[in-house]
Amino acid sequence: MALHVMDEANRCLGCKNPQCQKGCPIDTPIPEVIRMLKAGELDKAGRLLFENNPLTTVCSLICNHEQQCEGHCILGKKGAPVHFSTIEQYISSTYATKMVQGPHPSNGMKVAIVGSGPAGITIAILLARYGYQVTIFEGMDKIGGILRYGIPEFRLPKAVLDDIQYRHLELKGIKIRPNTRIGTAFGVDELFRDGYKAIFIGTGVWRANTLGIKGETFGNVHYAINYLNNPDVYKLGERVIVIGAGNAAMDVARTAMRHGTRYVTCFSLSKKVAASQYEFSYAQLEGVEFEYNKKPVEIVDEGVIFRDIIENEDGSFTEVEGSDTLYPADSIMISISQGPQNLIVNSTTGLNTNQRGLLTVDECGRTSRPGIFASGDVVNGARTVVEAVAYSKRVAEAMHEYIQSTLNAKE
Repeated sequence: MALHVMDEANRCLGCKNPQCQKGCPIDTPIPEVIRMLKAGELDKAGRLLFENNPLTTVCSLICNHEQQCEGHCILGKKGAPVHFSTIEQYISSTYATKMVQGPHPSNGMKVAIVGSGPAGITIAILLARYGYQVTIFEGMDKIGGILRYGIPEFRLPKAVLDDIQYRHLELKGIKIRPNTRIGTAFGVDELFRDGYKAIFIGTGVWRANTLGIKGETFGNVHYAINYLNNPDVYKLGERVIVIGAGNAAMDVARTAMRHGTRYVTCFSLSKKVAASQYEFSYAQLEGVEFEYNKKPVEIVDEGVIFRDIIENEDGSFTEVEGSDTLYPADSIMISISQGPQNLIVNSTTGLNTNQRGLLTVDECGRTSRPGIFASGDVVNGARTVVEAVAYSKRVAEAMHEYIQSTLNAKE
């Protein structure tokens, strides 16, 4: 492993104008990290990675590297790029075992984090560095949000998230209240009542988008976000149809194959899949089949009726009348993204949302109600983990500035 990592590191040209860093949404200092590794300063490189990105161990595993850092590498224009994902994974996972520092000195001020997905974890860690007393309110039994309950074990081992909870949250004095949904027993107003100086909302998007076609309520029809939450409880049969072709659809298809399904076919409206080439290629390698330019029009007991569509040059679609065809399946998985649940919005006054039900915020995550901030999927819709982390870094700074400004105003 180490030899392979050093082989990759030695291939780096050390560009003065590193395109790899420009391609990273969180601006990871890739050349500096590689330089430190080659100089034998692994711990310094690890510290630099974690200071820039608290979820570096996660991002090294699941980032869309082919479109980001590695996709911008100069060497990739004529051959294979430097695989920084491998380098980052080695450094971050090795250095993580050495992180035993306790909490920063407390400043005596409480901050509430609602949701422990990528955004919530990032902001909790960053505010704890300032000395805030951070409490995370998580609706599920364990932290991680979409990382734990929406990404398969074979892509992101749960042990990585358990390590983050121990080293980055518990050792830093961050408190976690699992199985607690804000808006049920108590809400945002009670948090302010109890002295929390600011509140962050990062509840993600857990409500599955629906097709709105006949047959969607049948017992053999399931939604991707629900299936990935706990695939062990599903009995899908030998033949499964996945409606959708994004990264979540690839996760569903590959998970189903690992749970005994023999035939999985993903159906796409477009003439190409929306998933990354990396995930698409793995799905193909594992036996997943694909159908393109197909629109589902009805679900029946035997499977799904699809209609052929023509993709026009302007991006619109034209349905081909008389082309309806039944594709048989034992189970149907619908994977067409997700929307937000409205529990907090419905129980809190002064929070504005857009037409999709997503919270409206400014460029630093400030909502329409003072003291309440938001980022992640509940603001931007389903996006990548590294994008959530990058945006959340700005939000954490805005929360810190807000708390300090309110204190100065009282003096």
